[in-house]
Amino acid sequence: MRLVTKNEAVKRALIEELRKEGIRFEVRSRESYEAFVGYLIEGTLREIEEKIENLEGADVEAIKEGFLSFRESLNHVLEHLKAGEKADELLKEGLWVAELLDQLYRNGAIEYDGVNVKLKEGINVDELKFEFKFPFNLVHDPGKVEEKVKQFAFVDLVIEHEFEILELNIAKVNALGKIASKYFPEDYLLKAYFALVGRAILAEEILKALGDKKIPEEELIKGFLRASPIAVPTPKGTLVINYSRDSFEETLRLLKRLGYVEIKGGKVRKLKDLS
Repeated sequence: MRLVTKNEAVKRALIEELRKEGIRFEVRSRESYEAFVGYLIEGTLREIEEKIENLEGADVEAIKEGFLSFRESLNHVLEHLKAGEKADELLKEGLWVAELLDQLYRNGAIEYDGVNVKLKEGINVDELKFEFKFPFNLVHDPGKVEEKVKQFAFVDLVIEHEFEILELNIAKVNALGKIASKYFPEDYLLKAYFALVGRAILAEEILKALGDKKIPEEELIKGFLRASPIAVPTPKGTLVINYSRDSFEETLRLLKRLGYVEIKGGKVRKLKDLS
């Protein structure tokens, strides 16, 4: 089960917190990218709004919603910049902040002393030129759209960090969930969390089935495949855990790797419990 981030600061923080909690994991880093393919509209905020109104061959309502979100994000950043704020603190809100700060900087609208960033006195935001971008999938007739706006593609070559979570202890999986909730979106994290819980429950069931006996590996596998899926009642509902032969064997190999079972002569024996 994996968590993936392209943020170096998140990688460092996760490593530190997971080690502190004694959660088993491995990190692999590899080349990756961030990419955006779409269109760009340049101008003052009013000019951009007018260009969107006059677009043909595109989902204008969806583009309007995107521009509204752009303006709200800009206003949010400007509120921070009026009083001045540490750049590092502001950038923690996301990559979208860096994009807006870059546009304001190119407009000559902000001053930066190496630590703090602030909006310059007397700046009229309505007179500044901005770039608003929207994705290509909002366009159904490129020929008409490209009469009024420019194509835009952005590729950022980055390093992606994959955290392979090796933990089978439910208490530590719960601790992982609390840690990771600070760094990952809820919908992404929930799926990974329940996958880890499901694997931990399956691992616990395997150890219970073994007890103090040696069971032929093939017999153990077939017995669990017949029992799949496992339905686990909880105070809030039901967790259903489905698994294939391959995924079951992978869990069994992990139990062996972590020293919970021994597989020798085609038979499986429990060495210790998960707790």
